[in-house]
Amino acid sequence: MSYTALYRKFRPDEFEDVKGQDAIVRTLKNQIKAGRIGHAYLFCGTRGTGKTSVAKIFAKAVNCENPSDGSPCGECAMCRAVASGASMNVIEIDAASNNGVDNIREIREEVAYRPTEGRYKVYIIDEVHMLSIGAFNALLKTLEEPPEYVIFILATTEAHKIPVTILSRCQRYDFKRISIETIAARLTELIKKEQWDVEEKAVRYIAKMADGSMRDSLSLLDQCAAFYIGERLTYDHVLEVLGAVDTEVFSRLLRELIAMDVHRVIGTVEELVMQGRELSQMASDFTWYLRNLLLVKGSGNMEDILDVSTENLAQLKEEAQMIENDTLIRYIRTFSELTNQLKYATQKRVLLEVTLIKLCRPSMDSGKDALLDRIRAIEKQLEEGLPERPARHASGVGERVSRQEEIKPQKLPKALSEDIREVVKDFRAIASEASPMLKIYLKKARLSAGEDNRLLIVVPDEMSAGVVGSEEHKKEIEELIEQKVAKSVEIEVRQMEEGRRFEDHFVDIENLINMEITVED
Repeated sequence: MSYTALYRKFRPDEFEDVKGQDAIVRTLKNQIKAGRIGHAYLFCGTRGTGKTSVAKIFAKAVNCENPSDGSPCGECAMCRAVASGASMNVIEIDAASNNGVDNIREIREEVAYRPTEGRYKVYIIDEVHMLSIGAFNALLKTLEEPPEYVIFILATTEAHKIPVTILSRCQRYDFKRISIETIAARLTELIKKEQWDVEEKAVRYIAKMADGSMRDSLSLLDQCAAFYIGERLTYDHVLEVLGAVDTEVFSRLLRELIAMDVHRVIGTVEELVMQGRELSQMASDFTWYLRNLLLVKGSGNMEDILDVSTENLAQLKEEAQMIENDTLIRYIRTFSELTNQLKYATQKRVLLEVTLIKLCRPSMDSGKDALLDRIRAIEKQLEEGLPERPARHASGVGERVSRQEEIKPQKLPKALSEDIREVVKDFRAIASEASPMLKIYLKKARLSAGEDNRLLIVVPDEMSAGVVGSEEHKKEIEELIEQKVAKSVEIEVRQMEEGRRFEDHFVDIENLINMEITVED
């Protein structure tokens, strides 16, 4: 006898076997018990959630000779005929291949005849969204006022493609995705019946990979069990068969990205490729790993929501302290987009490597999302120490200033105090001792004289003004000035308006005091 796939072998025969759709099952059973059976039903939901199975059980139940609590008995002649596909009362139609007007006209002609046995004729139209507009129109009148012995059950994965005129004539039931716990429990039950030896961790991973589809989980279990016939099916075996990646590798990859270590990141990709891992699945699973990390970072009480072991949870909590929120969200967005791109890419490895290198080298990414990471990368370089470059004179800047001076001669304000003069002379040395981020923005700053003998620091844009003008950084500059020249000077930060020139609004006291401009890289 030929082998029967698990999802066919264990297809539910009665309502009690249907898992994860309790509300729908209860409603249908109550309708059957009360004799309040509708004439048209629409079953919506993702693949493998039980739409067709429930439709067949319902068809058996309404024709069953000895129903029990709304469920078919499974023993009478009608139940056996429906189960074997021999019943003339239950007609299954695949709308994907029978989607024309003529196919629907045949149904309209058939419904005129009463069932030869049983009480109801049940038409199950699968993937009904595939019907043409003409076919839908041909179905409308029959669907609205069918004979009392006819029931239509329409099943679809894409309810949004069905005309409103059809929807309004049906009782709609939305089949939800089945939880990991429900799928895992069902798999464990069937594994015991088959007398297989499967590790619990492997069962949970298969349940997770099924993405809410009971049928997909059974197909995956079938695939993995066939590869290791007669052996214990372990978590590592499942990963190998499905081309998936262990969470330990995701943890290592994340830490390498945080460290911006391109060499090690590319080495990890090489390792995954040599192991034959599926890169599209890897990107999808890594996005899920980052999602778990974001949940842990958002709240410490996520044990009930996250489907991870105690060891993995402790690891996630450790990694949550190593990464900033905005960086983590950027990683999630990047890998979410990458997952979609990899589905259709011919050079998946190249696309993955380019994405990882851009995450490690934010300076290569011109997007706004990468801006904060670029700043952090610069700060890290400054903390580690950059090789000094000899200062060079920017003759172009000197010439431009000279031409401006010819047009508009500038003089030092008479009220400029000796304290301000001394600070201006040493300002670049003072700025070089500032914190890394502040030091970056002070390099672009220019000095002028403010009211009440204040030192005016003029910066070129809004971001610079936000950084330099914060109370924390203003206080830091004033303290550095006091330490360097033993003078207490109050500072004020201004932002240049877009399109305006510094020389038109401020006196460049640094240039006038030093009489020479030195530009640092």
